[in-house]
Formats: sequence, structure tokens, C-alpha cells
Amino acid sequence: MIKRLISLLFLAWVLGFAWFALLPPLPAAAQKTDAIVVLTGGPGRIDRALERLEAGDAKRLLISGVAREVKPRELAAEYRRPTALFDCCIALGFEAEDTRSNATEVATWVARRNYKTVRLVTTDWHMRRAEYEIGRAIGDKVTILPDAVRSEPNFATLFREYHKYLAGLAGGLLGL
Repeated sequence: MIKRLISLLFLAWVLGFAWFALLPPLPAAAQKTDAIVVLTGGPGRIDRALERLEAGDAKRLLISGVAREVKPRELAAEYRRPTALFDCCIALGFEAEDTRSNATEVATWVARRNYKTVRLVTTDWHMRRAEYEIGRAIGDKVTILPDAVRSEPNFATLFREYHKYLAGLAGGLLGL
């Protein structure tokens, strides 16, 4: 009986990893939300968020996880956008250092502004965990639109992220 239980758990793990690795989240279509949130840490993330902001999908953007020494003008220059865009429409979040603290930072920003819909931009392999953690932090009164940036992660990245995702789910079930 114990062997069957272990075999069943292993099968669930293998099938879960296959789902995680082979069916990543996709970019979202153009759709209006109250705000856009992008998590730093991967190529193409900020570019995607800026594109959606400029397309009019939202009026405000939070870039979460920015290093404290970074200034809005530096980001404007790096991403070749007018500083006026950063002055009017983009907030920089300096508090987050990991996905869980991103979730806290996003939840605080969203609650302060009473937003009801948020477009979440992050890399495809990171989306499931980010969406889960942010969803836990902001609650069910805010709708999250996942907008994944396509990438080609290696096996090690997928393996590590899958286990972080499972650990986050377990933590959520245990109330941690």
C-alpha cells in the first residue's frame, strides 16, 4: 500500500512538472485593466509592460523590485521612453527582493489606489508562482490578468521554478 501511495505521488509530480514545463502561460491579448504591474528580473518584462501602457491598456504601471539606486530618468533612457511617461504614469517599487515581497509590494500599491483589475507581466516560467503569490496577497476582490513574456528557459530553471511553485502552494495550504 505504501509503495502504491509513493508511486501515485511520484506520478502526480511527473505529470505536474510536464504540465508546468510544456504548457507555459501565454501573453495576454489587448485588454484594459486599472493598472499594470511588472516584476523585474527577466529580459523583455519591462519592455512588454511599457508597450501595454503606451497602447492604453492601463493608465498606471508599477515596476516592482527596482534597485534603490535606480532613478526614473535612467530607466526612461535605458528603455528609450520620454521621462514625461515615467513622471505621470509609472511608479517604481523599491521594497521587493523576491517574488513573495513583490506580492506584498503589489498588494499595498493596488489597495492604496483601490484598483480592481491588474495586468501582471512577468516571464512565462515565473507567471504561475507570481500570480499565485500576488493573488494570495491582494485577495479575491482584485482580478489579475496574467500577461506572460515568452522565453526559452532551460531545464534547470523550469525544475527550480516548479519546486518553488509547489513550495508556495504548500505554504498557502499551511497558512504560511
